[in-house]
Amino acid sequence: MQTQLKSSGIRVSWVQKVGPLLGLGVIVVALSLISRDFLSITNIFNVLRQISINALLAFGMTFVILTGGIDLSVGSILALSGALSAGMLASGMDPFLAILTGLAAGALMGAVNGALVTKGRVAPFIATLATMTVFRGLTLVYTEGRPIAYESDLFSMLGKGYFLEIPIPVIWMLISFLILYFVLKNTTFGRHVYAIGGNEEAAVLSGIRTHQVKVWVYAISGLFASLAGIILTARLNSAQPTAGTSYELDAIAAVVIGGTSLSGGRGWIVGTLIGAMIIGVLDNGLNLLNVSSFYQQVVKGGVILLAVLLDRSKKS
Repeated sequence: MQTQLKSSGIRVSWVQKVGPLLGLGVIVVALSLISRDFLSITNIFNVLRQISINALLAFGMTFVILTGGIDLSVGSILALSGALSAGMLASGMDPFLAILTGLAAGALMGAVNGALVTKGRVAPFIATLATMTVFRGLTLVYTEGRPIAYESDLFSMLGKGYFLEIPIPVIWMLISFLILYFVLKNTTFGRHVYAIGGNEEAAVLSGIRTHQVKVWVYAISGLFASLAGIILTARLNSAQPTAGTSYELDAIAAVVIGGTSLSGGRGWIVGTLIGAMIIGVLDNGLNLLNVSSFYQQVVKGGVILLAVLLDRSKKS
C-alpha cells in the first residue's frame, strides 16, 4: 500500500510531458512567421513579465488541483494582499514588513480555504467561491473602492526592476518554480499531495494526515497568490481594488493545459509553467496581430476545452 502511494501520480505520461511543449513550440513558430516583432528581445521580456503573474497563481493552483480540489479565490487573495501591502506602505511601514504582511495575509486566507474544505467539509468549489466573494468584498471595504497609491522605489523594484537585464518578476517566477518543483518531486509532502489526489481513502488508511496536507496546500496557493498580488501592485505603483478579477480562470487554464488532471493525482508543475507560457504567448501574439479581444476569448476558451477533452480521453 505504501509503495503504491509513493508511486501514485508521480509518473507523468509521455503525452503529458511532450504534448504541451509541442503545442507551445507550434504556437511560437507560427507567430514568429506571422509577426516580425514576436521574437524581438523587448517583446520576449514583455511576454515573460506578463506570464509571471499567472504562473505564480498557477503554481499554487497546481498543488490544489493535484489533491482533487479547486481554488476560485486566488484572484481575490491577490487583490487583498496587494491592497494590504500598499496600505502598509502608505502608512509609512518598512517595505520588507509590508511585503511580509501581504504574504502572511495570503497564506492565512489560503489556510481558511483549507479549513473550510477539511474541517467544514464544504466542497472546494463552493468554499472558494464563497471566499472569493468575501475577500473581494474585504478588498473593497479596505480600499473604499479606490486605488491605494504609495511611494517606495524599493517596493516598486519588485514589479519594474531588472537584475542582470532580466525582469525581477521573471526571476521570482523561476525561483518559485524551482522551489515548488523540488517540493513536489523530492519531498514526502509532495508524495502525499499526489497520493491524496490519486486515492484519498487509501491515503488515509496509509496514515497520511490528509486534512493537514490539504490545509497546507491551500495555504501555499494563497501564499503564491499574495506574491503575485504584491508584484502586480509594485508594477502598477498602486493597489487596484479590482485587481485579479477572473485571474483564477487563467490560472486553472494554465494548470489544465499543462497536463494536470482536474480529478487530481496526475500532473507536474513543469507542465503548469508551459501552460502559463502558452496562454501568455497566445495573448501576446493575438495582440500583435490586432485580433479583437472578443475573438481572443474564443481562442483561449477553445484551447482550454481541447486540453480538458484530451485529459478525459486519457482516462477512457
